[in-house]
Amino acid sequence: MKGMGMMPAARRKPMSEINVVPYIDVMLVLLVIFMVTAPMLTQGVKVELPEAVADPIQAQKDVESIIVSVDASGAYYLELGDQGSDPMSLPDVRNQVAKVLSERSNRQVLVRGDEHVEYGRVVRLMAELQAAGASSVGLITEAPADDG
Repeated sequence: MKGMGMMPAARRKPMSEINVVPYIDVMLVLLVIFMVTAPMLTQGVKVELPEAVADPIQAQKDVESIIVSVDASGAYYLELGDQGSDPMSLPDVRNQVAKVLSERSNRQVLVRGDEHVEYGRVVRLMAELQAAGASSVGLITEAPADDG
């Protein structure tokens, strides 16, 4: 049977190339996931939370601060330099701050909130101040009293 004319089977050379199509598919799926979740991560009010002992904010010379206060009952007050105000609504505070910032945009905006006021009121106030054009909003706190 040796002479039947059978040809030896042609040996195929193994492929040494990497098929990258599945990796591209995985990368595209990850890209879509990150594109969808990235805007969700950046929403919200940017606040630097104070530590127990915070360094005082260095007031810049010839820059007046806009101080918005929230008392324990939740009423809003606006202080410009030495001038105080009567209790105001949140839209009124936003309009006044936007008007002041349109005249001089380099003013600091600070929030003084009573410790008994509900957290949501301060957050809404800070969101309105940012919508009015305040690039950064600072929180005014008191240093803790030494009990020793």
